Amino acid sequence: MIETYRGVVYPIHMDHMGHMNVQHYVARFDEATWHLCSRLGLTSDYFRDSGNGMAAVRQTIEYVREAHAGNLLVIQSSVEKVDQKALHLHHEMNNAETGEVLANASMIGVHFNRESRRACALPNSVGELGKELFDASGIE
Repeated sequence: MIETYRGVVYPIHMDHMGHMNVQHYVARFDEATWHLCSRLGLTSDYFRDSGNGMAAVRQTIEYVREAHAGNLLVIQSSVEKVDQKALHLHHEMNNAETGEVLANASMIGVHFNRESRRACALPNSVGELGKELFDASGIE
């Protein structure tokens, strides 16, 4: 897994029960996803120049422990699989000071042409880089 996000939980992220609201977990995992995509060659320049984009089609989050104001967060991410038109990603959010797992997210994103609004093949280089990250992760 590679580090894709590092940040802090602010008081504004709290809900009325005193812990980080779920919308902020989703936002942090989204930010981590864009960093991982960039490592795969799916950069903002690529999206701008190619006319392609990514769309999240499935996201599953497991909340393990509550995050509170002042907690330092770190997200580690891995590529589980690269299909012809889709990325399967995994993220683990930890408390950076204690190492405790706070949440896990599994995501599927589909590569699509922004003009036709249809799924299209990922560049071959994405599969190659994804395989390198997958192989380096030790996932079997």
